[in-house]
Formats: sequence, structure tokens, C-alpha cells
Amino acid sequence: MRNGISAALVAAAFAMLAGCEGGTGPTTSYQYGKSAGQQAGMRYQLDAKRERVWWLTRDGVVVKNVPAMERTAVPLPDWTWVGEAWSCTPDLALGPRGEALVTSNIVPVVWKIDPETMAVTEHPLVLDADTDKDFGFTGLTYSPEHDAYFAVSGNLGTLWKIDVQLTRGEKVALSSPIYNACRIAPGGRAPLQASGPAVGLCVGSTQRNWTVEVALADRTGSVRGTACTDLAWRIGQLAMTGE
Repeated sequence: MRNGISAALVAAAFAMLAGCEGGTGPTTSYQYGKSAGQQAGMRYQLDAKRERVWWLTRDGVVVKNVPAMERTAVPLPDWTWVGEAWSCTPDLALGPRGEALVTSNIVPVVWKIDPETMAVTEHPLVLDADTDKDFGFTGLTYSPEHDAYFAVSGNLGTLWKIDVQLTRGEKVALSSPIYNACRIAPGGRAPLQASGPAVGLCVGSTQRNWTVEVALADRTGSVRGTACTDLAWRIGQLAMTGE
């Protein structure tokens, strides 16, 4: 199956997702519904290597060990966010070593959960722009090509590069804003830019989608008003919009 996810893990994980029908689904989702503990859920991620499902709920994070069917609740100290009436929800992403990262949608802070100990650390980001504005991140993803994270702010329509140590955020100059962006995912290699190689990002909201081509040599991004063609991204879009 795609991304090395085993059939058994996918079947077990999606059996836990209330409101889902059928036997298949995305390996990364932005579904609204109930978590394994019947808490109101906002986002979830599957970690195939460790056979885990991570849920972001309104009370923190729930991690499910699929083979053992064990569930652990992980509170997020001082986590703050606003509801869907004012913004897209915060996001949950996985890092390169299996760590879980949670954003706030109103402050530029990331909470990291250690994949072994489940210890939580809080990481305020030093930003290089827009420090006079109040905003957080509504989408977050890890880019192996950059060994860094990319985040979107739906309220400002901006894209940010965050170092893997979670210390600073650098604004990416976009050809056009991506307002109401609620999710972001790697999109593979992009066409060569004038400054050199580039990487694609899939960005979307409930109303529209974009492909953003980010040049590796500088902090610039070309925004295309078309959705990514990647199948996993398309399935994730359907899970979020209910199409």
C-alpha cells in the first residue's frame, strides 16, 4: 500500500474512527469526528513504523498503540487555540523520529511529544516577520528535502519554514496569498526554478486547493491555483470536505 502502511494497520486504525464508512482511507487526515476515546477529534496521523495512531482532540492528544489496542492521553500544558468559527483548527504533524507536533492557531508556538516517553515540551518560535500580528499555524508538515517543517497561517494567508529544532520561523515570500489554508503536505519535487531545485507543497482549505513550489535556494514560493494530483492528498481532501 502507499507510504508503506500495512493493510492491517490501516484497517485497525480506521476501525477506530467514528463516522467513517468503508474499509479504506487516507494515511493522513484532517477529519472532524470522534477519537478512539470518543473525545471530539480535530486531526489525526498514522505512524506506520511504530504502528500508532495519533489524534488531536480538544483536550490534547490521544495516541493509540494499534497491535496492543492501548490508548494513552497526553495533555498539552498551556495549549491555547480558538474554535472553527474564527479559524481553521490547529494541526498535528509527525516529525522524522516519530515525534508528534501540535500547533496553536492563534500563537506561534509548537508543542512536541517525545515518541518514547510521551513527555511534552513547548517551543515558542522566533519569527523573522509579522511580529506585530497575532496568529498561529493551521497546517504543519515535515519536509525531508529541507530537513525542516513548513506551516501555513490560514488567517494571514502565509507560508513559513520552521527549523527542525523548533526555534525559529522564516516567512516564505509567496507569489499570492493562501488565505484560509487549513492543511499542508509534501507534494514531491517541483519543476526547476530560476534559482535552482524546488520542492512542491500541497496546500488546501475546505473551499479550494493550491500547489506551492518552494525554491530550495531562497525563501520564495510560486502559488498555483490547482490541487495536487497525489492520490493520498485527494483522499485526505475528501475526508475533510465530505465529498
